[in-house]
Amino acid sequence: MTDKLTAATLQEISLLDLPVCLSLYQPTHRKSPDNQQDPIRFRNLVKSLETSLREEHSAAETKALLEPFVALAQDQNFWNHALDGLAVLGGPSYFRVFRLQRSAPELAIVAGTFHSKPLRHYLQSAERFQVLGLSRGGLRFFEGNRDTLDEITPETGVPQTMSAALGDELTEPRHTVASYGGVGGSQGAMHHGHGGKKDEVDHDAERFFRAVDRAVLEHHSRPSELPLILVALPEHHAIFRKVSHNPLLMEEGLTVNPESLSLDELRERVWKLVEPQHQARQVAMAEAYTDAMSVGLGSYDLAQVAEAAASGRVATLLIESGRQIPGRLDFTTGAIDIADLSSPQVDDMLDDLGQLVGKMGGEVWVMRADLMPTTSGLAATYRH
Repeated sequence: MTDKLTAATLQEISLLDLPVCLSLYQPTHRKSPDNQQDPIRFRNLVKSLETSLREEHSAAETKALLEPFVALAQDQNFWNHALDGLAVLGGPSYFRVFRLQRSAPELAIVAGTFHSKPLRHYLQSAERFQVLGLSRGGLRFFEGNRDTLDEITPETGVPQTMSAALGDELTEPRHTVASYGGVGGSQGAMHHGHGGKKDEVDHDAERFFRAVDRAVLEHHSRPSELPLILVALPEHHAIFRKVSHNPLLMEEGLTVNPESLSLDELRERVWKLVEPQHQARQVAMAEAYTDAMSVGLGSYDLAQVAEAAASGRVATLLIESGRQIPGRLDFTTGAIDIADLSSPQVDDMLDDLGQLVGKMGGEVWVMRADLMPTTSGLAATYRH
């Protein structure tokens, strides 16, 4: 029922040309009794969409556009498996549902483009990460952020065990992951000494790790563009890093058996590795804007930045996550038209500006207000 959100998905959304776009966001809850209110809040947001649609569309057109939203509201199984946030995008012959590991703002917007700022913020890799745990049972895979870490089933094609990866090429049937110290198992299970079975087991493990690396890169790292943290015993770190070609694999990892940590412990320890990288990126972007302003290559004025974005001059755009500036943005000229957010076909111009900059090849970052280098809701650095 739900779709996978990736950078490619966001690009696809920004390039869609639909006559009307419906964007619905809301926080959701994982457990009862809190989740019992989620479908009720969803129905209320759908009613807001209906009210807005009826200003410019017939009753029949409105009903057709909202039909998949109504069906989702009635799907009890869907609501019993919610995460922390929900994004639903709909239009003529188009309907996408995204479960999010982070709470989303409560929004219901009808406009000429989809409201994608919350999705862009969610996707930013500085706050999200993936974890590869090599353990006695083979491998485990996780995805999360500073607040949440969820174990996910690796995509088809990612070998779960050494036997699955090597098949008949396994040196001996008994040389499973467990016989190699469990790929996180006890040291006593490893073969010691020179040559013989230990060399064979080392060779099998190397081939297994190489297969895992290729599959994780193809099915997870490239689509998500998220940093990857390796969690395994020290000897397995050495072998995996020797064969890995994953550019998103972080230099630092956790040298511990992932099976020995609870989900919360794993999240906390991984975030301690990721947080300095996250903070450094935020500081660097703010400093780059300040430097650009000092030489006339930056602006915090919406009209000026919109015009520069339309001509492809914006290299980096920072926009405030909780800020909305209602109006219309002409993607061809960059002209802005301030309007009430409740008016038909009106969205947040900061959101539209982010889409325009992205289309023109610029980099867009959504940041909390306290991290923004300006108070206008945006900060742009120019190419020239």
